[in-house]
Amino acid sequence: MNLTISGHHLEVTAALREYVLTKLERVTRHFDQVVDVTVLLSVEKQKEKDRRQKAEVNLHVKGKDIFVETAHEDLYAAIDQLMDKLDRQVCRHKDRVQDHHHTSFKRHEGVANWDAAIQ
Repeated sequence: MNLTISGHHLEVTAALREYVLTKLERVTRHFDQVVDVTVLLSVEKQKEKDRRQKAEVNLHVKGKDIFVETAHEDLYAAIDQLMDKLDRQVCRHKDRVQDHHHTSFKRHEGVANWDAAIQ
């Protein structure tokens, strides 16, 4: 898994990097086929003080790209919300990829009896 953590109008400190890594472990625990992760942390120069800190992630898994973004007044809270949203989307993608169609035992048994009856 390739991981890129970058900052826009802010310096990504070791504490921020470690916080993002610990939060990403939850996502990779649910779905291990992650190819590439790009995290962008930024501070926007808006008049609104409550939505200034912004966190974005672009996650590339086999067959799909997942993009999530959040904004909050606290960067750590924005990262928490971001990982919650990402976790929900990854779980939804995993459910769609998995094959939930199982054939019943009676169908297998009936096919075997039919083949025996033909011969």
